[in-house]
Amino acid sequence: MKNLRSLFPVICGMSLVACAQVAEPDKADVQHTPLPASVEKITSAAAEQTPVAAPMLTQADFTACLDNFTTKAKAAGISPKTINNSLAKAELNTQVLQLDRKQPEFTTSFADYFNRRVTEQRVAQGRTLLAKHQDLLARVEREYGVPAPYLLSFWGLETNYGSFFGNIPVIDSLATLACDPRRSHFFTIELINALRILDEGAIAPEKMKGSWAGAMGHVQFMPSAFLQNAVDFDGDRKRDLWNSTPDAMASAGKFLQSLGWQSNGSWGREVKLPKDFPFLEAGLKNSKPVSEWAALGVTRADNTPLPHANITASLLVPSGHEGPAFLVYDNFNVIMRWNRSEFYAIAVGQLADQISGGGKLFQSPPENVPRLHRDQVIALQQQLNNKGFNTGTPDGILGPATRRALSEFQHKQGMIADGFPGTEVLGLLGIKVETLKH
Repeated sequence: MKNLRSLFPVICGMSLVACAQVAEPDKADVQHTPLPASVEKITSAAAEQTPVAAPMLTQADFTACLDNFTTKAKAAGISPKTINNSLAKAELNTQVLQLDRKQPEFTTSFADYFNRRVTEQRVAQGRTLLAKHQDLLARVEREYGVPAPYLLSFWGLETNYGSFFGNIPVIDSLATLACDPRRSHFFTIELINALRILDEGAIAPEKMKGSWAGAMGHVQFMPSAFLQNAVDFDGDRKRDLWNSTPDAMASAGKFLQSLGWQSNGSWGREVKLPKDFPFLEAGLKNSKPVSEWAALGVTRADNTPLPHANITASLLVPSGHEGPAFLVYDNFNVIMRWNRSEFYAIAVGQLADQISGGGKLFQSPPENVPRLHRDQVIALQQQLNNKGFNTGTPDGILGPATRRALSEFQHKQGMIADGFPGTEVLGLLGIKVETLKH
């Protein structure tokens, strides 16, 4: 997804919910992540930089734009052969533009997100692949310090273990987005980098297919991520993230290592909270030593004491006080540098735990929750702002600032201050909703 390492924080240094969560169709419900790692960060840049309702790119504009890109590609050192075999044949893809502009109409509950991704089928398949690729995954762990269950978890969430890479020609999608004025600069960089990948012979132009935003292969790397992190791990002198499982797993390991993965650390754990837990202490920005969380009455999910570990952690309640709670550690933040979504990072951690033999959540997330339309979220944000609880500029996205403001409002009302938009607090703010039943 970006230069990845350097560009991502600039393009989308925020949580996924704060990033415009533009999803491509969930093929399968093959339980494919709405957007791959790189892409969710990318989509957020658009939301911040330009209005969603921008004029649609015309064919005439696209043709003229391609001529300009040909000049840029030559100046960047791209070979004439690659230009003629790929860029010169690029086609405008209006579906890509529609998906890029699409905003989610309704909020997604943690239960819906989690239950669609951390499934018995996915866990079972992950365990099968863990046994099948034991030697390979052990090599990757020795080289990059990332344990096998995590590599499989990312693989499972990104492409359902390679069952769906995306079927849109990458040059078409990137050329379309680069010619669209909304984020031309960013996608111009990605387009040039995609041409560099073709120049190095990693894959033939007609086989370079991926998601609508240009993410590619088993682990859905954007071209910049590919150039920085893809490795040839099978010794065939090609970095092939489409057809080589060794290359894909090693590339994911290298990327996570570059993001700061701690080889001896966990992502976090499910915990149990006391009845009088002060929920204003929750949130990624509030980090405490594990011993302090224990002093607040936090235990493991099975009621046993927390480990005596000299590490700090944050506490998350993604579906409010009636749902599961999690203490998350430094590696959780690494996962969120792959994809800026708390939901995604929890799913990665839980899937990895279950692949390695762990059980399901002790506390299932509640399924009967308010279903909020974007307009209702905007109304919620406006109401909180009017009452002096700052959510920032109303944008229809239930991000950390909105959840924090809601938590402070709940606390002021003598309610459980979990920052979760339940029916009761929404009613106090004059927002009528229907309950979402799965």
